[in-house]
Amino acid sequence: MSIDTTWLRCPNCFQDLSAIDDRVYGCAAGHRFDRARPGYLTLLPPRAPRTVGDDRKMLAARSALLDGGAYSPIAAAIADVVAAVPPSPPGAALRIADLACGTGYYSASIARAVPDAAFLLADRSPDAVRISLRVLPAATGVVLDLWRPLPIRDGVVDVALNVFSPRNGAEFARVLGPDGRLIVVVPGDTHLQELRRDGAVLEVPAGKAERVGEQLQPFGFEPASSTSIQYLLEADAATRALLVGMGPSAHHVDSLAAAASGDEPTRVTISVDLLVFAR
Repeated sequence: MSIDTTWLRCPNCFQDLSAIDDRVYGCAAGHRFDRARPGYLTLLPPRAPRTVGDDRKMLAARSALLDGGAYSPIAAAIADVVAAVPPSPPGAALRIADLACGTGYYSASIARAVPDAAFLLADRSPDAVRISLRVLPAATGVVLDLWRPLPIRDGVVDVALNVFSPRNGAEFARVLGPDGRLIVVVPGDTHLQELRRDGAVLEVPAGKAERVGEQLQPFGFEPASSTSIQYLLEADAATRALLVGMGPSAHHVDSLAAAASGDEPTRVTISVDLLVFAR
């Protein structure tokens, strides 16, 4: 596992990072960052909140569900969109930043469609970045905070991927190149509606896709395309528990109990909006 510093800047002073030796990276101002044994850098700004992102149980549930193919239509649709984005400059490797990479599932799908692409796998959770690097060991892995100025250089990203995660419009605009694309995936109004009726998962605010566009417009993002993906997933009690356990509802004991109740398989609605923005 290696670190490609052409992606990175210092989270303290925003100067470019470079390799100091085999395990240490730093900037001209003297800030230094050690590469962790799994291969990633932790590039958090000073006084960053002591949150750690998704915990190991949530990531394990996500891995089990995604590896079982439950969201494979979503992954395939994302990969198709990314494969159509031209690199800049032409002929170069497409540079993809997976911002809130989770287990690396969606980037792995993209890598099969675009085998020459270069990846930056970034998440607030060190465990998530570690798992993602197992999937894509040639990628650059970074622990960062999406709500703060990103430790990514200006204009070095061709595709920014943002799946079921927070959006920092100002920073996404800064790191994307002139012809870059921002790909956002958000739950649709009917996503997991059967589990919501049972009180197992949190409500999805209506009109989420429309609000994303409104939130990004001030930063120069214009809608390029929008695709709705909806299907029914056959979900037994174990699968329903994974659907709950991989997201924020996992922190609620009552939610897990509600999801796991009943032995008979249930059809659960999967509904997402895949939004592509250009600048």
